[in-house]
Amino acid sequence: MEFAFELALCAHLERATDWVVARQLGGAVAAPGSRVVDVVGVVPGPAFDDRARITDRTIPPAAVEAPVGVGEALPVASAVDAHPDRARGVVDAAVDCGFFAEERRGGRRYVRKATRYPDDWFGELVAVENKPDLGRPGDLERQLRVDASLALFDRVVLATESHVTGAHLNRIPEAVGVWRFRPDAGEREVVREPTPLDSDAAGVELLAEHPGRTDVALVGAAEKARKRRRIAERAYGKGWRTYEFPACANCSADGDGLPNCAHFDRVVDPASDCGESCAGWTDGERASDADDAAALRAARTPWVPDPPGVVSRQSGLDRFG
Repeated sequence: MEFAFELALCAHLERATDWVVARQLGGAVAAPGSRVVDVVGVVPGPAFDDRARITDRTIPPAAVEAPVGVGEALPVASAVDAHPDRARGVVDAAVDCGFFAEERRGGRRYVRKATRYPDDWFGELVAVENKPDLGRPGDLERQLRVDASLALFDRVVLATESHVTGAHLNRIPEAVGVWRFRPDAGEREVVREPTPLDSDAAGVELLAEHPGRTDVALVGAAEKARKRRRIAERAYGKGWRTYEFPACANCSADGDGLPNCAHFDRVVDPASDCGESCAGWTDGERASDADDAAALRAARTPWVPDPPGVVSRQSGLDRFG
């Protein structure tokens, strides 16, 4: 079951690395939504602590990219380059998470960045594609070719439970690393190390393949940098325990916070496996909540829950109120 494999791998990476781990994030630029990466590892950079002090949530990308600075507040309409309704939504989210500070002047709302955004808070981004059974590869080859040619991530890895043969290795890009992961034992064997990709340069995104023709898009370095920052931010705020436990007495959280079903004696996907039509359904209390997931994440990763924040009142900015 790919869902259980994915959760077990996330739990393992959380214990074995210093990464911020997340699941199911977009990995395309020219055609957003066309590529979803199973697992993303964000490797902390030199300014990680500066980022962690701001908020434990995702900072809205439009707020990070907004032409508003730290020292001078701007009207909301000027702070975010978007439709007024969209601009207000971005500002509200940025204020709520503590990245924007706001004040009133003559009845108008002004905002500024509460701190400079630390661009070097993350180092590498690692993409992991899960394919437990290589006998059923699906669209694996194309997915990995997209990752290798676009080089949005610094390293790309295929994780599988299958025995890996030379034929398997020959069918995927040479730069892609391979792990053999045994979820029951929590053991990871490195079959092939990934080759670092040039994430700072332009990349080629495969869009579609036709007989005799392949459609591609050239993605510039600046576009890639913007997308990489968005992926890192989304990973920081989202994490990987994004499932909700069902109100079933048979489903409980194991030591890693995974949804384990006593009736079937395995990890289940609450979104697709659970419900009153299930043979093992027994009404009960939900086994876990967001606080439990946050506590596990905080104990095992550099992610900081509920930080003090960076919003402070700057002298002089409200003298026209």
